[in-house]
Amino acid sequence: MGVAFGILVFGGIIGISWYFSRLAERDDGRDLSDVGVAIMEFGRAFPNEALRSLHATADGKAVFARLHDNRAGFMRNMRGHYACHVIEKGRLEAQMLSQGPGLHVVFADFPQHNGDYMFSSADEAAEVSLWMLSNYLSESDLKDAGTPPEKPQT
Repeated sequence: MGVAFGILVFGGIIGISWYFSRLAERDDGRDLSDVGVAIMEFGRAFPNEALRSLHATADGKAVFARLHDNRAGFMRNMRGHYACHVIEKGRLEAQMLSQGPGLHVVFADFPQHNGDYMFSSADEAAEVSLWMLSNYLSESDLKDAGTPPEKPQT
């Protein structure tokens, strides 16, 4: 009787362990690459910003957004939620990658998100890079902001 009870308890522990491991695998497999989830997260973070257009990276881990006033937004999958940012003017550098349809992006305010972002097509990467252009500071903007112009070297 004692041996049968021990086998039953041991089998129950194995069964419960298997069940919880399956639940954990299912939660790990939850995919936040859905653009709809990104829209919801961005709306929660910035309720007064209207989205015009979105482009997700090929792996679905980041979404670049064009906002209603031609500014840009950025959302990155942080394993359970999206980190959402509105990119302020002059706080970003972006370059096309030499290999593949992607961008190398450097965020001045969020260096943890710096890196290469690959898109499914070169057209998407080009469109996102155009959105980023509106976030660069031109020389006239620098002069208007009171930054002294560079002195020519003699």
